[in-house]
Amino acid sequence: MTLRNRFTLISSLSFGIVSIITFVVIFFAYYDSTKFFYFEKLRNTALISAIYYLEKDELPKNRHAQIKKEYNHLIENKQVAIYDQRNQVTFGQNLGDKNIKLHHLNVARNNKSVQFMSGNNFYSGIFYPDNQGDFVVFAKSSSDSFNSQMIRLSVIMLAVLIMGLLAIYFLSRYLSKIIYKPISNIVERINNVEYNDISQAITSTNTHDELEELIKSYNKLFGRISESILLQQNFINYVSHEFKTPLAAISGNLEVFAQKDRTPEEYQEVVQESLENVYEIENILNNLLLMSGLTKLEKSHKQIRIDELIWKIHEKLNSKAQENNISITINLKVANPALLEFPGNETLLYLALYNIVENAIKYSGPNHSISVTMLEENKHLQIEITDQGKGIHTDDLDKITETFYRGKNVDHVKGSGIGLSLSKSIFDHHYIVMKISSEVGKGTTVLLIFPDVSEKF
Repeated sequence: MTLRNRFTLISSLSFGIVSIITFVVIFFAYYDSTKFFYFEKLRNTALISAIYYLEKDELPKNRHAQIKKEYNHLIENKQVAIYDQRNQVTFGQNLGDKNIKLHHLNVARNNKSVQFMSGNNFYSGIFYPDNQGDFVVFAKSSSDSFNSQMIRLSVIMLAVLIMGLLAIYFLSRYLSKIIYKPISNIVERINNVEYNDISQAITSTNTHDELEELIKSYNKLFGRISESILLQQNFINYVSHEFKTPLAAISGNLEVFAQKDRTPEEYQEVVQESLENVYEIENILNNLLLMSGLTKLEKSHKQIRIDELIWKIHEKLNSKAQENNISITINLKVANPALLEFPGNETLLYLALYNIVENAIKYSGPNHSISVTMLEENKHLQIEITDQGKGIHTDDLDKITETFYRGKNVDHVKGSGIGLSLSKSIFDHHYIVMKISSEVGKGTTVLLIFPDVSEKF
């Protein structure tokens, strides 16, 4: 069932239920009030009949005649019965009425009045003491008029209910078309979005309602999906490009190598070169696997000495730096040693910092220097890694941490476009802010701002 049909059905049922309850209440309220009116009218008729018949001997003839003249339309002998103490009809011509029973006479004497409906008539009786004795006066009237009023009211209510249901049905259909038109437009736009461009945003309705929230959620969700698809596409392009070079080198060397016998030195040289290419492929795959599962890592952090990590990285990369006549200087400017202790994943932080320092070496020229400074700023630990290398173009700075993205001026420097992105993910995982500033031809500075341990952990 569509939302439009559901809305129409629910609104029609709601209107029908509320209308039926309202009509039932009105019907019974009108029924009781009309019945009360009829009984009161009969009670007055019984009282006037008692005065007319029983006070005749006490009223002057002209007064009695005046009463008869004024109330003659109310007093009908066939509708009146006056019972004496022996329960015999002494006045009136309503004789032998089987609906007036001894029980009713006794109730009238005990309660001073009685009223009931029986057969097709209303009955009202009153107790009337007189000098001639104690009497019970009964008056009756046909209920045909009352019944016809109730039938008329029922027909009117039923007709109003049917017309109301029809009106609310068609009104609901019309309103649902207007209400759900924006939803239909959204569905149509989503259906028209092509797979290759699912990031295309749907125009906001600017209605500040649930529909606008739905559109925002859609745009945000499919923006992330589009990024994932783009990442997959880039991954395929990257793998086909980056793996091609080492694989071609391996296969080429082996093909040439197999053409004739080689000396042990040549065997060793080819094997070493092939191993280096295999290690490069393995390193790329490990980084990709690490990135894909980074968000699933358990936060089993332990206390780490950041300065010790820096010295380990220095020990590991110093020989590589010296090959290019690059010096690495480490400066410790932290007055509070406690800031150097940080709860985190040691392997991940080592890898992230290693990538930053390694990039500084890769993109620095010979006889340049790299400085790694640990300092304290506003009770926060900061690490500043500065090189004197190529620098990064301004246009590249915003994208440099994206996966597989490489700057325009990397030239022949080998790289996968994963290292900096992986480092950024690891730092985000540890709530460490990374800021990069650079100037082409002068160098790059990476600033890492560690969080307050008491705030985050």
